This record gives sequence, structure tokens and C-alpha cells, in this order.
Amino acid sequence: MNNLDYLNGQQSFGTASAAQAELSMSSYLSKTMQRIFGKMFMGILVTAFVSLGIATTPSLLEVVFSSKILFFGLIFAQLGLVIWLTAGINKMSAGTASLLFYLYSAITGVTLTPIFFAYTGDSIVKTFFITAGTFGAMAIYGYVTKKDLTKMGSILVMALIGLIIVSVVNIFLASSALAWGISAAGVIIFIGLTAWDVQKIKQMAMETSERNVGKLAAIGALTLYLDFINLFLYLLRIFGNRD
Repeated sequence: MNNLDYLNGQQSFGTASAAQAELSMSSYLSKTMQRIFGKMFMGILVTAFVSLGIATTPSLLEVVFSSKILFFGLIFAQLGLVIWLTAGINKMSAGTASLLFYLYSAITGVTLTPIFFAYTGDSIVKTFFITAGTFGAMAIYGYVTKKDLTKMGSILVMALIGLIIVSVVNIFLASSALAWGISAAGVIIFIGLTAWDVQKIKQMAMETSERNVGKLAAIGALTLYLDFINLFLYLLRIFGNRD
């Protein structure tokens, strides 16, 4: 064998090794993202069943909504769970993280129950499917795009903070025109955040060892769950028909 043949052989071996490593990473990413989206979907199911169950059970409705202290306590519990899960993810087990995520999903189901009395069932279902289609399209874009969405994500986070401030102000102004603008802006912001979060989670998956995938699945599912729920609620304000 001459030197050229040897070098060609080494190059072929290197190319084969690189291709095998890329295939292995692709398979790992696919399984990890499926796990994250699967957990997110289960969280949405928990929310839907809890919300629908309470809405159709008068005794539960009376227990939950007869006390403002209890209802607002649940809202603060939601905020506390998000902070606990995101801040303490490195110190807790994957099982604990998953439990907190599903607990958050269940409490969200309770606090979302009023939408069944504010909007018609048909418009809720229609909006859910619009949300699912929009979310799915942006999730795919965020996963496959080669464009770095970091700058866009930073802008959207600042826009979200501004949106929250304007929303609080409109509680006192009670402007219907401003409310519609807030809803439209909310849809645009969470459409963009969905793509950014998927790309960010994909990058995190590439840097996460297999023993920590369970924790990543919990925090990734929570992030995407929040994107989905908020997108749904803003779309519902636009497309929802009131009784």
C-alpha cells in the first residue's frame, strides 16, 4: 500500500466515524425532543381533563370558586411552582421535577375553568386546534432552522415584559381596543417564543448528558407548555365566541 492509499483509507475512516457520530446525535436528539413534547402533551391533557372535570361538576365548582382566597391562592401557587422548578431543577431528581410539572398542569386546569363559562364550547375547540396547528408549525421551524434565533428571542422577552405592563394598565383603563391590541401582540410574541424555545431546548439537549435528560424533559416541557397555553389564551380572546 502506498502513502496515498493509506491517506485515502484514513480519510474514509474519519468520514465514516463522523457520519456515525452525526447519526447517533440525530437519533439522541430525536428521542429527547420526542420525550419533551410527549411530556408537554401529557401536561396539556392533565390541564384539559381537570378543567373540564371541574366545569361539569357543580360541587367542585362551588368549592373552588366560592372562595376568592382559595382561587387567588392557586394562582400564586402556580407562580411558586414555576419559580421552584426553574430555579431548583439542578438540585431535584427527574421524578420530582416531573411531579411538579404535572402538579402545575393540574392547578392550571383549575384556574382555566372559567373559560368554559366565558366562551362557547365550539369556539374553545376551534381555538385549540388553531393553537395546535400554529404551535406545531413554529416548533418545526425552530427545530430545523439554521438561523440563530437568540437575538429575536431576547427582543420577544422584552416585548413580553412590556405586554404584561400594558395588560396591568388596561385593567384600570378597561379599553376594548387596547385589549384587542394586547391579544394580537400576545399571539405574535408567543408564536416567536415557541420557535426560539424549541431551538434553545434543542441546543440544551445537545449539551446534556443522558443521565440528565429526565430533568431537561421536565423543564423543556414546562417551557413549551407555557408557550402553548399562553398562545391558546390570546387566540381565544380573538376567536372565542362568548355565550
